[in-house]
Formats: sequence, structure tokens, C-alpha cells
Amino acid sequence: MIELKHLHKSFGDREVLKDISTIFEDGKTNLIIGRSGSGKTVLMKNLVGLLEPTSGEVLYDGRDFVKMTKNEKVMMRREMGMIFQSAALFDSLSVLENVMFPLDMFSSMNYNERKKRAMECLERVKLKDAENKYPAEISGGMQKRVAIARAIVLNPKYLFCDEPNSGLDPKTSLVIDHLLSSITHDLGITTIINTHDMNSVMGIGENILFIHKGEKEWQGESSQVMRSTNKRLTDFIFASDLLKNMRNLVIENDIEFKHKKSEDLSAIITGEVGK
Repeated sequence: MIELKHLHKSFGDREVLKDISTIFEDGKTNLIIGRSGSGKTVLMKNLVGLLEPTSGEVLYDGRDFVKMTKNEKVMMRREMGMIFQSAALFDSLSVLENVMFPLDMFSSMNYNERKKRAMECLERVKLKDAENKYPAEISGGMQKRVAIARAIVLNPKYLFCDEPNSGLDPKTSLVIDHLLSSITHDLGITTIINTHDMNSVMGIGENILFIHKGEKEWQGESSQVMRSTNKRLTDFIFASDLLKNMRNLVIENDIEFKHKKSEDLSAIITGEVGK
């Protein structure tokens, strides 16, 4: 579990994060959503230690990351996995070498053990046959899956994902969502995802934190989003007429909306409900 207590972050006179207190739960997909400039990225950077909070606490299972020494933070980061928006693979390394990289840096395993572990992670993301390819030779979706394999190769307790579906088509985005959800549940990881993807919010959002202008505006799960009375949240999520129509149909037909599959969403949008 990761807990934030009264987190503030300022840059000079500009306060970006304002008294945020929340809990990101073990074994769940925790989503951070909000408009561009709302503070999502700054919040994640404070969580992983790329930025230092102006004040407040960042607790990892009760351990205050902010107060740790430099060496303690280095050890703490070994419990973290990170998936960057651009995948951030090394172009000069093969897929297998990219996944092995954290093991080469931090593991005491011998080469054969490191290779075996990396291949297990590639098999988990269904890329076992791509081990000898280079990033330029695979699709954007495959690159994201390689990034996921690399992020979990050290068996992290905490997984951070910055816009993992950015630049992907809707079908590939669903594949990435399913992968992140299954890994989270199977391994009991605390997963935190920065996203603006509606499918992610409604499909895998077990714990959703909505930030508005640096403040915690709303928190709940996907099943509560449809019937939320928070105007800022509904204006953000249901910005288009299509999504407003979907929300109205759910409310009018009293549909229980919880982690719906893509085909269920299509039925709601087109009005094919209750048939």
C-alpha cells in the first residue's frame, strides 16, 4: 500500500499539488486522471522520488520515502517498476537485452539465470518469439509490452505507468490494459497508472483518483463514475455527446456498470441494452 498524507508541491510561488491525501491499494489498478496541467505527472514524480515534495508524507507500507537517506531510496527503488510513456527502450539492445537490463544492473544472478528470468517475463507479455528483434523492428504496441516485461523483471512490489496507452490504437490499448490488470492481480502489485484513456478508466479502474487544479477532487471506482454527481468529474470524463449518451443510457436503464468489456460498452452506446 502507498499512502499520501497532506502532500504539497510548489515551484517557486506556484503551488502545483495542494494537500493531497489518498491511498493506493495493493493488488489493484489505481488510476490517476485529470486534465492536462492538473498535476498528474508531478504527483507521480513525487511518488517515485524524481521530485521532492514541498511538504507531506509518501508512505510505502508505512515507510516514509521522503525521509529516507539516499542509500535507502536506492534500495527502495529496487522495489519499483516503471513504464514510461514512450516505452523508453534502448535502440541498440535487442528485446531480450532490454528486458535483461535491470537484472544486469541490480541482480546477482548469473547470465543463464538472468536470461531465463527475462524470457519468463517476455512469455508473460506474449513476446517470447521476439527476443532477438530490435525496438525499431517491432510495433508500438509490442514496444509497450517489452516495457512491461522489463518493468516486472525484478519482481517489483510497486508498478508505475505513465500514459501506457499513449499513441496506441483502441484495440492495442485494450491489450495493454488487460496485461496490466492481470499482472497486478496475479502478482499482488500496487499499480498506479496516469491516464486519460476512457477505456482504461471504465475497464480497469478499481481505484480512481481525479485531480483538478492540483487538488484531490474525487476518488472512487469505475462502477461509481457513471452515477457520480461531481460536475467536474462528469464534465471531464463525459466530454463528448457520445459519452454523455452512454452515461444517460446507463442511468435510465439502471445498468450495473462495473469493469465492462468493450463489447458491453458498444451495446450501451448504441442503445442495445436489456436485449
